[in-house]
Amino acid sequence: MKVSSRKLKATDDLSVSVDVYNVGNYEGTEIVQLYINDIFISVTTPIKELKGFKRITLKPGEKNAVKITIPASSLSLVNRQCKSVVEPGEFEIMMGSSSRDKDLIKTTIEIV
Repeated sequence: MKVSSRKLKATDDLSVSVDVYNVGNYEGTEIVQLYINDIFISVTTPIKELKGFKRITLKPGEKNAVKITIPASSLSLVNRQCKSVVEPGEFEIMMGSSSRDKDLIKTTIEIV
């Protein structure tokens, strides 16, 4: 997994990419999914939030990069004062074929 930057401002965009391989004998379609988790947070949020996805079709033996770009503002939450904010801190970025942990590649970024 490659990320555009490990440190972002709340006004930046985050681009995440992974290489997808078709190791089978037939053409196949995969839906690559991007999830986030705010590691240190002031209110309770889901452990995994789907933030983007892309469908890719590959011929046998083909490899292609899948890139998903989201605004850092999509990492916002509603705080205790009922305001939408992007809190500074670490976020876990997860990308894969499903939300199951065994299907995900993980890394972290920081909002400053």
